[in-house]
Amino acid sequence: MAGAYDDRDGKIWMDGKLVEWRDANVHILTHALHYASSVFEGERCYDGKIFKSREHSERLITSGKLIDFDIPYTLDEIEAAKQATLDANGLTNAYVRAVAWRGAGEDMGVASAKNPVHLAVACWEWGNYYGDAKTKGAKLDIAKWKRPSPETAPSQAKAAGLYMIATMSKHAAEAKGCSDAMMYDYRGYIAEATGANIFFVKDGEVHTPTPDAFLNGLTRQTVIGMLRDKGITVNERHIMPEELDSFEQCWLTGTAAEVTPVGQIGDKTFEVGKLVTDLAAEYEALVRA
Repeated sequence: MAGAYDDRDGKIWMDGKLVEWRDANVHILTHALHYASSVFEGERCYDGKIFKSREHSERLITSGKLIDFDIPYTLDEIEAAKQATLDANGLTNAYVRAVAWRGAGEDMGVASAKNPVHLAVACWEWGNYYGDAKTKGAKLDIAKWKRPSPETAPSQAKAAGLYMIATMSKHAAEAKGCSDAMMYDYRGYIAEATGANIFFVKDGEVHTPTPDAFLNGLTRQTVIGMLRDKGITVNERHIMPEELDSFEQCWLTGTAAEVTPVGQIGDKTFEVGKLVTDLAAEYEALVRA
């Protein structure tokens, strides 16, 4: 499958039925388009099985509640919708996008309690998120935008509105020839990349930011468990920018990123070393087990 995302062959599950890809449309006065009242999940299907599928569906439901709406489908119904979408498109290795949003209705202002909530699921073939960075190491810019305080935005929701500064940061990074950007949080601590969590290595131990102002990714949690099972110490803590010079290796984790080594952040370079390359291979084996 290729081409613009609005002009493809295939099926999208939308509000309880499979529709033709090009017919999966919403009204211009959809509330989510104007006020970002939308949550989503990014998932990968490997050899016919979505990795941590139920956990993703559970988080989708939770994200909706965190931005004040209930998705009108049960966990099992969301799971069935994802499988039906994969089957309808004949895909066993794919990226899966479930999205829920407030649609057009009686309200067309900031408040939208009278508007219906919709759910859709699409899937498509998608390779490495960072291209050849999976082997060479990604190059990251440092974003000027910061992850907001959890008193400002619901940081544990995978909500569309929280990605606006990520989009701007990634655009700025790409304009400089980088793959992505590393973001600080509102206190000035290292937080994450625009759509992936970040890890560092120093003296055989792993360090990763405390997810108190950004999403605690499912891949992040998986990788921490893998490292601890290997007997490697993982320190979840606040990390200051000046610590970058002391770290030897770095990588990103996420459903799209999987485990991607980082070769450079700003002027600081990192080794694409054995720990991260072994971890990437072990993660690949895990998701296909």
